[in-house]
Amino acid sequence: MTAPTTDHVQRPPVEVRFADELARLRAADDAPTPPGWALSLRAARAFIVGDERLGVTRKFVGDPSLIDRALVSLATSRGLLLVGDPGTAKSLLSELLAAAVSGDSTLTIQGGAATTEDQIKYSWNYALLVAEGPTERSLVPAPLLRGMAHGQVVRFEEITRCPLEVQDCLLSPLSDRVLAVPELPGDGGMVFAKEGFNIIATANTRDRGVNDMSSALKRRFNFETVFPIADFDTELSLVEAEAGTLLRRSGVTAPPRRDVLEVLVTAFRELRAGRTGRGDEMERLSSVMSTAEAVSVAHAVGLRGWFLRGDAGSAADLVSCLAGTAAKDSPDDLAKLRRYLEQHTSWRNGAQWRELRDARRELPGG
Repeated sequence: MTAPTTDHVQRPPVEVRFADELARLRAADDAPTPPGWALSLRAARAFIVGDERLGVTRKFVGDPSLIDRALVSLATSRGLLLVGDPGTAKSLLSELLAAAVSGDSTLTIQGGAATTEDQIKYSWNYALLVAEGPTERSLVPAPLLRGMAHGQVVRFEEITRCPLEVQDCLLSPLSDRVLAVPELPGDGGMVFAKEGFNIIATANTRDRGVNDMSSALKRRFNFETVFPIADFDTELSLVEAEAGTLLRRSGVTAPPRRDVLEVLVTAFRELRAGRTGRGDEMERLSSVMSTAEAVSVAHAVGLRGWFLRGDAGSAADLVSCLAGTAAKDSPDDLAKLRRYLEQHTSWRNGAQWRELRDARRELPGG
């Protein structure tokens, strides 16, 4: 399959979007490199946290020591499991790590209740299987087999959404570094992992799905927790940058208004924490009020303003867009959001906060 380009692709892989940065890092990389890796640990770290000298942008906002521990884990014989609340960029981090280590982040398994071992390990071309029997030509490799055969990192998203027996098919590849294909005769029946192979899995701590991992599988992973962004200014800058990128891809030429984004990020942080900026206790929403969700709302506000009125969007648009976020998990969240707008924003001054309060009547059921 031809590698995707950035033209007309909604979200190219990071190794495509940042191909120039990866090339510069490879050219300047003179540090020791683990066997099978495309970059050294230092260069891989720079790809994720940035390097001004080489013109490499920062792509993950978080503790740099987390990146160090994650890279060291991938250089060992243990897998890496990224856990945390939804919307904390676990999937983005796993994609960046895979691109830095292997130069390819597309060997991905999406976990779910319907995920089968065939989708993880391998399946068969049944027309060839009937005609020729089990041969390497009739074998259809899935991400795990391809990653082991080529020495690349495999990403397993939402691993705890898979049934336990499906999860445990990773035990042998992680411990013995071998995958058995019993249908194939001779040496073809055993696929031994090449240098560079490892697994990065992700799991939500807030919404674990129905299947926790077995103790045997947990022992084969190093766990790293990805926390929400603690600093307001950092979160605001991230939301502004990501929303601006999404808006440009959507054909919106007006950048998001920073004063509107300040109201948005403040509201998200307070609804997430259950406490206002002056210390008042309030009801937390059961919906996920993550940074990723804030970016999505900022994108929707910009689209609403641009395509409906020809402007960059306003605080009044926030209310309509927040309603869709708040109503995802529980209808009671809409009432909590309305009480927040009525009771916990009245002490704030500024045109955007007044506009936000006035627009609360647009909430469904109001």
